[in-house]
Amino acid sequence: MHRTLFTTPLVNTVLRAGSRAFLRLNGWTVQGELPAEMPKCVLIAAPHTSNWDLPYTLMVAYSLRLNVYWMGKQSLFRWPFGALMRWLGGIAVDRSQSTNLVAASAAALVAADGPLQLVVPPEGTRGKTRHWKTGFYYIALQARVPIVLAYMDYQRKVSGLGPVFQPTGNVEADMAEIKRFYAGIKGRNADQFEAG
Repeated sequence: MHRTLFTTPLVNTVLRAGSRAFLRLNGWTVQGELPAEMPKCVLIAAPHTSNWDLPYTLMVAYSLRLNVYWMGKQSLFRWPFGALMRWLGGIAVDRSQSTNLVAASAAALVAADGPLQLVVPPEGTRGKTRHWKTGFYYIALQARVPIVLAYMDYQRKVSGLGPVFQPTGNVEADMAEIKRFYAGIKGRNADQFEAG
């Protein structure tokens, strides 16, 4: 995987301190931690209802000492911001192509040298949607890594890592259980998020 702000020496230390201070001054609480025996996983990024989710996610990731990569639409990676987005941990996704993104993502997780958390928003968009995409689920299943139920509750100003979920292969039952966790969590634009 490419170098990011999370793996850049000195910058990492400064940004971690700045992130923790910013979140604390703005009334946010960060909860949870990644189990030490679980260096690789897929993090669900939910709810995803605003452009503000990315900077907050990066600050929370810093606070929790994570090494995250996230998927974003290809237009975010155009000049002049492409290099910056990749340095922020971004991986461009071309929604118009029918590439095997799940297999490629799972292979990258398996091949990664060292800890890596892949952040995937299940809605696949900031806009209102009734159906969650299952890409995050199949990436975890193929890579044989757990799913961590990460959240950002703007109403309570609480963010962090929730339960660790091991996919069983029964996607319908597993998705129902995962969605139950997110039922009471409010995104920045709460009317755009529906976990049911």
